[in-house]
Formats: sequence, C-alpha cells, structure tokens
Amino acid sequence: MGLAWMLVKELRIIYVAALFAVVLMPVIESISKLRIRGWQPSRAISIVLLIVGIIVALTVFFIIGLPPVLRDLREFLTDLPARIPEVVAKVKHLPMADKLGVDGIAARAESAATAVGGYIFSSLPHWLSHLFDILTCAFLCIYFMLEGETAYNFFLSLFRPKSRKRLDITLKKAELKMSKWLLGQGLLMLTLGVASTVTFGFLGVRYFFLLGVLMGLLNIIPIAGGVVTITLVAGVAALDSWPKMFGVLIFYLIYVNFENAFLTPRIMKSSVDLMGLTVLVALLIGTALAGIVGALVAVPTAALITVLLDEYAVNRDSDSTVPDEPLLSSDNVE
Repeated sequence: MGLAWMLVKELRIIYVAALFAVVLMPVIESISKLRIRGWQPSRAISIVLLIVGIIVALTVFFIIGLPPVLRDLREFLTDLPARIPEVVAKVKHLPMADKLGVDGIAARAESAATAVGGYIFSSLPHWLSHLFDILTCAFLCIYFMLEGETAYNFFLSLFRPKSRKRLDITLKKAELKMSKWLLGQGLLMLTLGVASTVTFGFLGVRYFFLLGVLMGLLNIIPIAGGVVTITLVAGVAALDSWPKMFGVLIFYLIYVNFENAFLTPRIMKSSVDLMGLTVLVALLIGTALAGIVGALVAVPTAALITVLLDEYAVNRDSDSTVPDEPLLSSDNVE
C-alpha cells in the first residue's frame, strides 16, 4: 500500500494510458478492416494512421481554432470588470434591488473576475510543465495498443477458468460501451459547439468563439452543463441588446429539441446508458482526485464501473418475471 502511494503519479499515468488504449482499440480494429485494392493495413499501420489523424486534427485546432478562443477569453476577462457596473445599473432598476446589497456584490465580483483572469493566464506555464507526462502517457498508450492483448491475456490467466470466461465477456462489453459512449458524446459536443459558434457569430454575440467552445465542452454534463452555458451566453448577449438574448434562447430551445428527438436516439442508441447524476458525480470525483486528467478519464471509468456493477453486483429479481400460475403448454394440453 505504501509503495502504491509513492508511485501514485506513475500509476495514474499507466491507468490513463491503458484506458485510452481500450477506448481507441475499436477505432484501430475498424481501420485494420479497411481494404484498399486488396491491401489491408496491419495493427501497427492502423495505429500510425490514427496517430497521424490525431496530429492533423490537433494541428488544425491549434492553428485555426485556439487563437480566436484565447483572444475572446482575454477580451472577456479584460472587459468583465468594466461591464459589471452596466449589469449593476440594470439590476438596480429591479424591485427590492436596494435590499440585496448589489453594490457590495458587484465589488466582490469585479475583484474576483480580475483575480480569475490573472490566474488563468499566469498558470498556463504550469499546465505546459506537464508536457513530459502527456508524452509519456501517449507512448504508453501506443505500447498498450500494440501489446495490450498479451497483457490482457496474462491478466485473465490470474483467474480460474470458470470465472475467466465471464470476466472476459464483461470486459469486452465494457470496452465496446466505453468507446461508443465517448464517440457518441464527442459527436454531440462537436455538433453543439459548431452550431453554437456559427449561430452566435451570426447574431453578433461578443466572444462567440469562446462561448461556442464552452457550449460544446460542457455538453458532456447532461442538463446542468447546457443550463450553465446558455445562462452565461444569454447574460453576455443581454448586455448588448434584448433581441440578441432572445435569439440565443430560441436557438438553444430549437437545438435541445432537435438533439433529444433526432441526434441522441441515433448517435447514443448503442452506448452505455449513463445517468446525468452519474456523469456529474464522476466528473466531480475525477477532478478532485487528479485535476484535468481525472476529469478526462472520469466518464470512461464510470462507464466501466457501471458495466462491472451491472454484471457482478446488481441483484435481479428473477421471480418477478415468473407468473404466479404456470401457463398452459402443448405438453399439458390433452
């Protein structure tokens, strides 16, 4: 136990690498099944193709997508202290506003906004200091994808043959469910992020790049993530004009109905069914334990635990499905 505590950082990197390898393996298998004029890529080539695709996507994001987001973030944090008096002036026109201590709240909010802005940009070098850990995790993930099957078979060999088969079926089911959930959720997040960015830009909402990215990222939290971000966007739009705010709210209502009626049933129909409370608790625990890394692996871990609990811990009342009286069959009908 003491050794595990001393190696907690290394064990965390190994776990994250193994988890991402498990999630990415269905993608590798899909690539390896491709046939181009009779040529079929091996697992190693499939991994190389996947890595190249990820590098290209990240390069495009860092060159095209990240600069406007950082620009909007800097402008938002710079303008926020100056925009707070405008909000206070509007709030003061509301009934009972003088009894709420609006001026004191505004002063504290202004100082908090300045502190948050300074923290975000001053802590960027600290985040970049973990670059070595990220590279280590990436290399371990590649090795797990190349040689993970051997390690997996060794792990199964530690169990008795009777339990081994059941565990193998359960873990493969969990692997498939985790991959499908992440892929489906990623598509939903990308769809909302792109649609929000385009719509907010068309409406002329300030910081529309930043707000669109936030809409997409926080879509991983069912209901609560959307409520928080749309409240923020509506508040930013209301500072300019009421029509912009109503336009933002109308867009979100239309999108939510479209997502629930069309996108979610088709994208998430074969994934593991995670409740919104499960996702939120997993993100809270993962962030508390390991920060950003914990948040990244929280939901896949919750999906894995859900499948394992469903197989080994859930007690199903089989008697409830058995009728009180036996049904007549062809054997007992004279």
